[in-house]
Amino acid sequence: MRKFSSLSDQEILALAISNEEEDGRIYSDFAYTLREKYPDTSRIFTDMSMEEDEHRRDLIDLYVSRFGPHIPLIRRTDIADFMVRKPAWQVQTQGIEAVRAHARQMEMDAARFYRQAALRTTDAATRRLLGDLAHAEDQHEQAANAITLDRLPTSKRESEDEDARRRFVLQIIQPGLVGLMDGSVSTLAPVFAAAFATHQPWNAFLVGMAASVGAGISMGFAEALSDDGKLSGRGAPLLRGLVCGLMTTAGGIGHTLPFLIDDFSAAMIAAIIVVVIELFAISWIRWRYQDTPFGSAIVQIVIGGLLVFVAGVLIGSS
Repeated sequence: MRKFSSLSDQEILALAISNEEEDGRIYSDFAYTLREKYPDTSRIFTDMSMEEDEHRRDLIDLYVSRFGPHIPLIRRTDIADFMVRKPAWQVQTQGIEAVRAHARQMEMDAARFYRQAALRTTDAATRRLLGDLAHAEDQHEQAANAITLDRLPTSKRESEDEDARRRFVLQIIQPGLVGLMDGSVSTLAPVFAAAFATHQPWNAFLVGMAASVGAGISMGFAEALSDDGKLSGRGAPLLRGLVCGLMTTAGGIGHTLPFLIDDFSAAMIAAIIVVVIELFAISWIRWRYQDTPFGSAIVQIVIGGLLVFVAGVLIGSS
C-alpha cells in the first residue's frame, strides 16, 4: 500500500473525488435501508448524499482544469495512512443510533485527516489543496447538522428512537427473557432432585446439563416456529429462536456448574447463591425493559423459583 505522503497533488485530488463518491453511496444506502422504519432520518441521508454529489462535481471541475479529463482510480483502501471504517452493511445492523454516529464520524475523520496531511507537506500547492479539502469536510459536517435540525427535530428523533427500542425489546429482550426464565426456573427441580437423591454432585451436574441443553433446543424451536414476525413485528424467527434457545441453556447451566465442586455441601451452597443471582437478574430485566415494578417482579419470580426449588428438594429427598 502507498503512503499518503508519497502522493502527488493530482493523486490527492483523485483520492478526494473517490472519497466523495464512496461517501455519497454510503449515505444513499443508509437512506434506502431506513426509508420504511425511519423515514425522517432517511430523508436526511438523501440530502447528505446530494451534498456529497455536489462536492464531487466541484472536485472534478477543479481536477479537469488542472490535470485534464483522465482521473486515475485511487481509493482510501489503497492508502496505508487512511482511516479504516466499518462497512456500511455492518453499521446498519447495529441500529439507528449507530448509523447516525457513523455518518457524523465520517465527516469528522475526513476533515481531521486532511488537516493532518496538510501539516506534513512542504509544497505550497499541496498544502493549500489539503487545507481546502479540510475546510470542505468541515462544511459537510455543518451542513449535516443543519439538515438534521431541519429534518429531524427532537420530537421526531425521540419517536424513531422509541420505535427502535420497541423493536429491540420485541426481537431480543422478550425471547431472551422467556428463555432465561424457563432455563433458570424449570431446571431447578431436576437438578436439585438429582442432587438430594444421590448426594453426588457429578450426577446433579449431568442431569443439569442434559436438562439445560434439552430445554434450550426445545425453547429455541418453539420460539422460532411461534410466528414469522411479519404481523407481530417481532423480527426474524431464526434470530428469536437462537436468542431464546441460548438464553434458556445459559439459565440452566448457571446453577448447574457449581456441581462440578466435589464437596456436596459446598456445591449446594454455591448453586443456591447462583439461583438467587439468576432470579434477581430476571427481575431486573423485567423492571428495566418491561416496565414491571421491581418489587412485583422480585416477588413473582422468587415465589415461582422457590416453589420449583422446594418441589425438587422434596422429590429428591423422598
